[in-house]
Amino acid sequence: MPHAHLASARVDAPADFTFAQLSDGSRLGRWALGSMDLVPAGEPGLWRGVSLFDGSPAEVEIRPHPALGLIDFHLGPAGARVPRVSIRVTPGPDWGLPADSCLVAMTTWRAGWMDDARWQRTRTTHELEALLFKAQIETAWAAR
Repeated sequence: MPHAHLASARVDAPADFTFAQLSDGSRLGRWALGSMDLVPAGEPGLWRGVSLFDGSPAEVEIRPHPALGLIDFHLGPAGARVPRVSIRVTPGPDWGLPADSCLVAMTTWRAGWMDDARWQRTRTTHELEALLFKAQIETAWAAR
């Protein structure tokens, strides 16, 4: 199986709005099925929640890089967090799309400890999560 997976979506909202939504931990906890109900964990950028799959604790450190349109999500325990998931937001006009749209690509890296079943679950989940964040961001943009 491949060592990385990409899930992407066209989002009908501007890139800066989309980037802000995707880098907000309180919003992440509404679409990231392995990191639901996130709350701030005391350190800047660190959030704690639970996995919707098995109720296990989830910890994610969100590191936004606005100039690059890149958000790194470092996962794992303190001292061993790695950027297993990254999201790139790129403005629609760069791709011949309207100014109030953008393209979003979520890249996920397979950890060595993941068996094939867990990796398949992660890939399937991230395909669904792209649909969820697309719908939630477009709904928020329309309601502004």
